[in-house]
Amino acid sequence: MSGAVPVTILPGSLSRYERTRAHAMREARAWGKIVFRQFRPSLGVSRLMNILSRRFLTAAGVALLLVGCASTSEPSRDEQDSLESYNRAMFAFNDAVDKALFKPVAKAYRRILPEPITISIGNFFSNLNDVVVLLNDLLQFKLHLAAMDSSRIVFNTTFGVAGLFDVASRMELPKHNEDFGQTLGYWGFGNGPYFVLPFLGPSTARDAIGLVGNFFTNPITWATDSDAVAWGLWGLDLINRRSDLLRIERVLAEDQIDPYSFQRSAYLQMRRNLVYDGNPPAPDFDFDADPDNPPQ
Repeated sequence: MSGAVPVTILPGSLSRYERTRAHAMREARAWGKIVFRQFRPSLGVSRLMNILSRRFLTAAGVALLLVGCASTSEPSRDEQDSLESYNRAMFAFNDAVDKALFKPVAKAYRRILPEPITISIGNFFSNLNDVVVLLNDLLQFKLHLAAMDSSRIVFNTTFGVAGLFDVASRMELPKHNEDFGQTLGYWGFGNGPYFVLPFLGPSTARDAIGLVGNFFTNPITWATDSDAVAWGLWGLDLINRRSDLLRIERVLAEDQIDPYSFQRSAYLQMRRNLVYDGNPPAPDFDFDADPDNPPQ
C-alpha cells in the first residue's frame, strides 16, 4: 500500500536566507505589538522611542544579512521583492498607522501653521541634512559637490538664520541629495531585496543599513543634549515631510491600481537614478534572442 511519506525539515536544513526571512516576519509582528499593545499614556515618549530605535537597529541587522546574501549585480524583478509577503504585510501596517495617526496630524499641522512657517521648518531640517550630504560627498570623492555643500552649510547657518532661510540656493548653490545608501551603492554594494521598514516605508536592504549611518551623522542625534529634544525634532521633521506629501498623494491616488506595486517601482527607480547621479546604465536587451526559444 503506497502512501505519502512524512518529511521532517530540520532547523539546520533551512538556508540562511530562509531563516533571515522568517526573522523579518517575526520583526513585523513585534512592531505591531509595540504600537498597539505596549503603548500606554504612562509610557514616556523617550522610553517608547528607545524601544523603537532598538527594533530599528534589529531590522537593520536583518537587512545586513540580506545584503550579505545578495550579489553585487542588479537583481531580477522576482529577486528584488523576494520578501513580498512580509513587505505587503508591513505596507498594510504602515498604511493603517498613517491613516490613524500621521496623516491626521499632518493635516492639522498644515492647517494651523501658515505656509512660510512650514517652509522655514523644512529649510531648517534640510540644512541639518546637508551635513550628512557633505560627508557622503567626501566618501564618494565628489570634491566639487563637497565644496558647494560646505558653502551651503556656512551661508544658510549664518545668513539664513540657522537654516530657516535657504539663501544658498539663491547664490547658485543648489541642494544635493547624497546619503549612506548611495555611498554603499557607489562602492559596489548591491541593493539586496526590496524591504519595507516599519513606519519609515519603502527601502532596500542596502538603504536600510544606510539609514543607520544617516541617523547617527545627522546633527539632531549628536548635537543635542536631551533625548526628548532630539526625538521631538525627529518627530517634527517627520510630520513636516508627511505634510509635504498631502498634495501629491491626492493626484497619485486617482491613478494607482496597486498602491504597493506603484510605491515599490517608484522607489526603486528613484534610488537607482540617485546612485548613478541621474545616468543609470541602460538595461541589457538581447535583440538576437529567439522569443520562441528563450535561453535556459
